[in-house]
Amino acid sequence: MASVPDMIKKQPTRIAVMFPGQGSQVVGMLSELTETYPEIRDTFAEASTALGEDLWEICQDEDRLNQTQYTQPALLTASIAVWRILQQKIKDKPCYLAGHSLGEYSALCAAGVITLADAVKLVHKRGQLMQEAVIGIDTAMAAVLGLEDHRVENLCEQATEHVDDAIVGAANFNSPGQVVVSGNAAGVNAVIDKVQNTGKKAIPLKVSVPSHCALMAPATSALAEELAAIQFDQATIPVIQNRHARVETSATGIKQALTEQLSEPVLWSKTMQELADKQINILIECGSGNVLSNLAKRQAHPIASYPTDKPARLDKLMEVLS
Repeated sequence: MASVPDMIKKQPTRIAVMFPGQGSQVVGMLSELTETYPEIRDTFAEASTALGEDLWEICQDEDRLNQTQYTQPALLTASIAVWRILQQKIKDKPCYLAGHSLGEYSALCAAGVITLADAVKLVHKRGQLMQEAVIGIDTAMAAVLGLEDHRVENLCEQATEHVDDAIVGAANFNSPGQVVVSGNAAGVNAVIDKVQNTGKKAIPLKVSVPSHCALMAPATSALAEELAAIQFDQATIPVIQNRHARVETSATGIKQALTEQLSEPVLWSKTMQELADKQINILIECGSGNVLSNLAKRQAHPIASYPTDKPARLDKLMEVLS
């Protein structure tokens, strides 16, 4: 039987690049690549100058790296650093870009919609706004495993209706059988109990803010103001955005989708299905870790995916593309 790389070589190469979101950060991320690629430290230096914070040093400090206002610009910078390496190495221009939650900003930066300087400042502010929105609120997120999307949504509705003060909703539709729920602790804990009653698993997540739920609504108007002040240019590569799992072509449409994304779920499974429908046969995960590559294996129509955050992983990708 032909291997996956052999099967790919028999088809026209159609690449999509995906950019990871929060949860992919690792202390010392991309350190191995700096030995060969000066672009890594150069990109971090550029972003640090724009932000007024040493992002490379933050990446070596677990406490600061896991504070959302620093996690977001650090991950975005890591993604753009790897993107700059890939641009020199890959001869076939990607057909599409996509990013998971925060990663959408990385994708838009890679597509030339927004500059790196503006992007790191924007996501730093986004992180601050998200944190401020839930001051004094006991919040939580959990990954629900093994239930269909609609069943998870129904459990969230039941918790909201029947548990006092509960706020909870589906935040990330990551892959078939994996949905992340987000809200206040009362709501998320109620959903965890209900999931366990079905015999399935719900795993609490260590996060500093409950992304993509109604608790983020107070931050949306302030984020919209930040977005309005930044120039968005025409994308050089189409970006499939989280809000509706489609490409927005106007600056107004892109900004609206980014604003709504803050309090609405990430439609990642649908995004991956869109890429499959568009005959994408290679996915490149651009940035820290391999979270998105692992999710790609679980999709209804999986696409061969390659992380790029270490020299060996980057070499494997280049071998496949050669």
